[in-house]
Amino acid sequence: MSKSTFKTALLAAAALGAMAASAPAFAASHGVGACLITKTDTNPFFVKMKEGAEAKAAELGVSLKSYAGKVDGDHETQVAAIETCIADGAKGILLTASDTSSIVSAVKQARDAGLVVIALDTPLDPIDAADATFATDNFLAGELIGKWAAATLGAEAANARIAMLDLGVNQPTVGVLRDQGFLTGFGIDVKDPSKWGDEDDPRIVGNDVTAGNEEGGRKAMENLLAVDPMINVVYTINEPAAAGAYEALKAIGRAGDVLIVSVDGGCPGVANVKDGVIGATSQQYPLLMASLGIEAIAAWAKDGTKPAPTEGKDFFDTGVSLVTDKPADGVESISVAEGMDRCWG
Repeated sequence: MSKSTFKTALLAAAALGAMAASAPAFAASHGVGACLITKTDTNPFFVKMKEGAEAKAAELGVSLKSYAGKVDGDHETQVAAIETCIADGAKGILLTASDTSSIVSAVKQARDAGLVVIALDTPLDPIDAADATFATDNFLAGELIGKWAAATLGAEAANARIAMLDLGVNQPTVGVLRDQGFLTGFGIDVKDPSKWGDEDDPRIVGNDVTAGNEEGGRKAMENLLAVDPMINVVYTINEPAAAGAYEALKAIGRAGDVLIVSVDGGCPGVANVKDGVIGATSQQYPLLMASLGIEAIAAWAKDGTKPAPTEGKDFFDTGVSLVTDKPADGVESISVAEGMDRCWG
C-alpha cells in the first residue's frame, strides 16, 4: 500500500468512526440517504450550496450528510468522504471535485456500488465519469466577463496588460473552462482549450493560482505585479480571489485604475460590484444546483431514473447572468440590484 493510499484509508476510517458516533448509517435508518461533498465548507458559494441541499432534503424526507475538504484542492479528504458514503449505504452523492481527474476512480467505486453520483458546479474529467452534472456553463461565464472587459476598454483592449488568477496547478475543469472562456471573450486565441497557460498573446502578463480564496488571490496578484506593475486587467477564478487581488492593488495605490472581473455572483461578490471592487461578475446559482441534485437522488432511489442533460449539452445547465452596473454594448447583463435579488439562487 502506498503512503497516499494508506493516508486516504486512515482518513476514511476516521470519518467512518466520527459518523458512527454521531448518527446511524443510512442503511439502518431505512430512508433515502444522500451525501454532499464540497471543496470547502468556508467558501460562501459552497455554504449556500449546502443550504440548498439541506432545504430540499428536508422537503423530500432525504437524510443528508455533508462533507468538505479542508481547503480547495484537498483531494484525499474527498476520496475518504466518498468511501464513507458507500459504507453508510447512501443512495447518491453530490460532488464538487477538487481534482476532477484523480477523483474519477473513487467515483467509479461509488457507481459500481449502486450509488448515483452527480457533479455540481465542476464537471469531472471526463464529464461522463459522473452520472450527471448540474452546473453553470463555465466557459460562457468566462466568456461573458471577457467580452465585457474588452468592450469596456474599447480600443485600449489592444494594449491591455492582463493578469490571470486561476484556481490550482492541477487545473480542474471549472478553472480551465472559465479561463479559456475569458480569453475567448476578450478576443485572445487559446491554444489547447483543455488547459490554461499555453497562450502566447503578449497582453497576458502571466498566470498564477489562488486556491479560490482571498489570501491566495492577494499573493497571486502580488506575484504578477512583480512581473509587471502596470497590469490593468485582472481575471479571477472567483470572488474571494478577486477580493484578495483588490487588496494587493490597493496596497500599491492602484485599486482605482485596474479592471477586475470574476465569477460566482454571490451576495458578497455582488456587493463588491456595487462598491467598485469588481467591475463585473458572472452569476451562478448553487442553491438551484444542489436542490436539483437532491431531487435527482430521490428519483434514482425511487425508480432508477437519471436526470437528462440540457438539450445540445453534456450537462444540465443551471444558468448564468453577467452582473454589472456599467453595461457594455453587445454584452447582455443584469443590474447589481437584480443580481442582489438573485444571488445564490
